[in-house]
Amino acid sequence: MAYKEDLKSILMKIDGTGYKAYKGIEGSFDFGTFVLHIDHVQGDPFAAPSRLRAHVPLSRTGFPAFLFERRIRRIAFQDFIARRFESIRAKENKGHRGIGKSGLISIDSGKQEILERSAVSIDAQGVEVRFTVHLPADGRKILGREAIAIFFHEISQIIEQSLFYQSYDPLEAKLHVDVSEDQEAIRGQLEEKGLVSFIGDMSTLPRRSGVDDRPLTQNVVPFYYPPELGVEMALPNHRRMKGLGIPQGVTLIVGGGFHGKSTLLSAIERGVYPHIPGDGREYVVTIPSALKIRAEDGRSIEKVNISPFINDLPQGKDTVRFSTENASGSTSQAANIIEALEMGARVLLIDEDTSATNFMVRDERMQELVTKDKEPITPFVDKVQQLYRDHGVSTILVMGGSGDYFDVADTVIMMDNYQPRCVTKKAREIAMTHANKRTHEGGERFGEITPRQPLSESFDPSRGRKDVKIDAKSMRAILYGSTAIDLSYLEQLVDSSQTRAIGLMVHYYCENYLDKTRNLKEGLTKVMEDVQGKGFDILLRYKAGNLAM
Repeated sequence: MAYKEDLKSILMKIDGTGYKAYKGIEGSFDFGTFVLHIDHVQGDPFAAPSRLRAHVPLSRTGFPAFLFERRIRRIAFQDFIARRFESIRAKENKGHRGIGKSGLISIDSGKQEILERSAVSIDAQGVEVRFTVHLPADGRKILGREAIAIFFHEISQIIEQSLFYQSYDPLEAKLHVDVSEDQEAIRGQLEEKGLVSFIGDMSTLPRRSGVDDRPLTQNVVPFYYPPELGVEMALPNHRRMKGLGIPQGVTLIVGGGFHGKSTLLSAIERGVYPHIPGDGREYVVTIPSALKIRAEDGRSIEKVNISPFINDLPQGKDTVRFSTENASGSTSQAANIIEALEMGARVLLIDEDTSATNFMVRDERMQELVTKDKEPITPFVDKVQQLYRDHGVSTILVMGGSGDYFDVADTVIMMDNYQPRCVTKKAREIAMTHANKRTHEGGERFGEITPRQPLSESFDPSRGRKDVKIDAKSMRAILYGSTAIDLSYLEQLVDSSQTRAIGLMVHYYCENYLDKTRNLKEGLTKVMEDVQGKGFDILLRYKAGNLAM
């Protein structure tokens, strides 16, 4: 291993030379309190930035063991370190040290959710943080002195203040870890209490805007739970928490427009993740297999058994192994539900506003005009209770336009000026007073959920001269070889680092489990177990700091 003086000597020597001479700094350098690994140097000033790692032995950090002794606490503390690194970077990193992004230091630090990331890891050997640097250049000439300032002042200061406990506010670090552990404790109590989601009292659910996921700060209406649905949770760090418990079964969220129905559902769908202190949704917790479902006109469907919802298509088209390259709203929503069930989803989250109307319900007048023998679609209203009875899968529905769901709902919550009221009893009284004359079309049982096994030839990650080319073009798009995968309607994705990991996991599945497992779910379960047990590094040939679960 070289010393930091060796790095300074190389940078002085190559100052003013061609950019490719930066390759000479690849390697490991001892900075005394930490070791800096320069794993990859970019080929030119406009290429992807250089990849670096800093490592500090655990004993030197001063980090107390209680912050990372259990897995959930370790993930949360790693998240805290990444955020701390980013906070110091924002103060210390000058940037603009040449053309383009020269001098810019970056780390994958996250937003409102706490995710397991490859950016920071803690193990018995120490703490490692992974980040990138755009090495400075003037045109294609190296700015060696500017690089020295980056390595010996900026990076050194960032690491000294983010990887050593003496620079921390101990209470802030403990709160970050404790809150995450408390959320996980609530998640562990949901099933035993017969619940699928919990919304803590005094939560702040509204966000600043559709593109700003931070909590609203003006004219905020805190969330208060209705006593009929009140639940108390035991927490390991903050004693007990009261709030609204959404029971298993079929739950309707109703109310007038702009009263908070979709806001509540959005908080529930994000409740599969722990949130940072101060987010307002720290104590909104949902079982991890809850999935948001919507119509997706134009999507591709491959060999999905949508027969529980759609049968007897014109021209005798098969719905047990249904395929299309351009699905309608109803067929896409049916396929999205069946695929979710195939993968083990235990809760479906559905908003009327993003659903296909003819998939959700057929009222009695439409049934009389278009008889069942002429309508291949069985509406969700006739299947939702069967789904819970036959497969144990609950549904939470935002519904503002159809009272037909009163007949099949186990729980009805009305949002009134962002406050929830339990109106289950009243909804049942209305259902009895105004008897529904529509005909049940769902048969006796929900139907079969058929496992699928992909064909190996359907996976081709190659592109041009590259054997494997996989990249996240945005949070909603993966480039898999020459195939573009559109994730626009996977609304629970929150970070492009997740998207990047998904693309790599697809390839890992293809390489390791496609031909060794019986079906898609079994193979993907093994992929997740491998990544959680062995870490993100099994997905790539190099050490990346931009992957998240």
